[in-house]
Amino acid sequence: MLSISHVATGAFVASKVSNPFLAIPIILGLHYLEDWIPHWDVGTGLSTGKRKKSHAIVLEVIELVMSFVLVFVFWHVGRQTPPLYIYFGGLMGIIPDLIEAPRNFLKWEPSFLRPLNEFHGLFHHSTPDMFVGLAPQVILLITIFLLK
Repeated sequence: MLSISHVATGAFVASKVSNPFLAIPIILGLHYLEDWIPHWDVGTGLSTGKRKKSHAIVLEVIELVMSFVLVFVFWHVGRQTPPLYIYFGGLMGIIPDLIEAPRNFLKWEPSFLRPLNEFHGLFHHSTPDMFVGLAPQVILLITIFLLK
């Protein structure tokens, strides 16, 4: 999934579940569920050589900025400043991807991270079809916007 989807999901859960001991496992569980759905993201094509790592890194940085701008817009526009825990929830929503990033982009994986990355890999289902891969994410973002 795009980071935008994971960040928005994490922020949404944090905005609805006030107990962090409950919110964090829900956010992480939803990350894996979302990755289980066939999806397209900026890393699609890295393993086949259709996308260069440098290009994916630039796209990911842009997407991360857009993700937190989206959180700001969803939870701030027309309201008071959103509490920091909403942004923390957004950050928690991408933790599995952040843990995996050194392996994917730097070919460096500390041994203590390998089991976490292997677990994450069990759920990850990318599709090269951009429309098919983006459609569930657009639906997710619209749903979050309407329910927030």
